[in-house]
Amino acid sequence: MNQFVIFVQINLSYNMITQEQFDNEVKMIIANAIREDVGDGDHSSLACIPENARGKAKLLVKDKGIIGGVNFAKKVFAYVDKRLKLEILIEDGSEVTYGDIVMYVEGPAQSILKAERTVLNAMQRMSAIATKTRMFVDLLEGTKTRILDTRKTTPGIRVLEKWAVKIGGGENHRFALYDMIMLKDNHIDFAGGITKAIDMAKEYLKETGKDLHIMVEARDLVEVEEILKSDGIYRILIDNFDYEDTRKAVKMIGDKCLTESSGNINETTIRHYAECGVNYISSGALTHSVHNMDLSLKAVK
Repeated sequence: MNQFVIFVQINLSYNMITQEQFDNEVKMIIANAIREDVGDGDHSSLACIPENARGKAKLLVKDKGIIGGVNFAKKVFAYVDKRLKLEILIEDGSEVTYGDIVMYVEGPAQSILKAERTVLNAMQRMSAIATKTRMFVDLLEGTKTRILDTRKTTPGIRVLEKWAVKIGGGENHRFALYDMIMLKDNHIDFAGGITKAIDMAKEYLKETGKDLHIMVEARDLVEVEEILKSDGIYRILIDNFDYEDTRKAVKMIGDKCLTESSGNINETTIRHYAECGVNYISSGALTHSVHNMDLSLKAVK
């Protein structure tokens, strides 16, 4: 089963985007990236490489971590020139180290160079996210808690960054504003309170016929208690709680709905929050605080 299918099948249970939406997002990213980079032509290649020249290049790892974006690279090369042939040596989600060769690409030399930067930029970013995610997944080993991403992604390439989280072994939170109702602090304050916000959300779903989960943020134990007075809540976000109050919140909630911790989540604290018994931990750091993996594409002479 390829990474596309894994991403969507898991997300569908959370009312996330469909396979068609996912594929369209990826296609738009590729088309826009090539448009942005190539413009009216790769004049460096056009100036010195004959149109009929053929070449071969290797994608070389100059770092260590979890490789991500191999399947995306396949789509980029195919978009640029279907005559390009790939030999994949290392698949998405595999551990890599300095000197590893992920793939070979062979075909029209101009096309290899046209695709090069889009492939490398995406794979460097996706590998960094997959590596960070795998580290968090490993820190949670032995607990029942799963790691989630957030919407704190790079504008325009969210689908790639969330895909990378999946490659690293994490799970995806909502994709965007349209696939879950998530009542956070500002929604609650603007609506006039927790119960009012929940009631209005339920009425909205009834009127529109939309089938969306309702998630509600709690800022303290008093708010947890108020949220629990309403039925039909899918998950409670236990936001910026300390360990003791997180344990209390989990006990209060029981099996009435799912629980998620967020805020103050890092390599040092994540295990402690998991041991409080939450179902999920969400971390924006998976996508906004990573250092790109060093990769390069080198001609094979």
